[in-house]
Amino acid sequence: MAGYSTVMLNASLAGAGAYAPWLSLHTGDPGTTGANELAAGVGGYTRVQTIWGTPAAASISAQQVSINVPSGVTITYWGCWTTSGGTVWGTGGALAAPQTYSVAGTYLLVATMSATG
Repeated sequence: MAGYSTVMLNASLAGAGAYAPWLSLHTGDPGTTGANELAAGVGGYTRVQTIWGTPAAASISAQQVSINVPSGVTITYWGCWTTSGGTVWGTGGALAAPQTYSVAGTYLLVATMSATG
């Protein structure tokens, strides 16, 4: 069965990173729509823009960002969007481990996208 070359996968990831540079945090699986995102403005939460690195071996990582998290939530996923407040979802992934915030704080996120084909 034919598949995509690593060169093609890397090009696709570079395009995805350029398309969706705004990172978000979620309290549950965002699915294919970006569901369960923290509420904008609550506890200082807002999406944060990142710069994606150069893809290699069908993987790409974003520069680390610090995202404000309100008290009383557990974050489990990250996501990426086309704008800071828009509704065009890109993709996301599970955090290494759930993080519970009994008081407001920050989460340091290094998002990574991988492709297969």
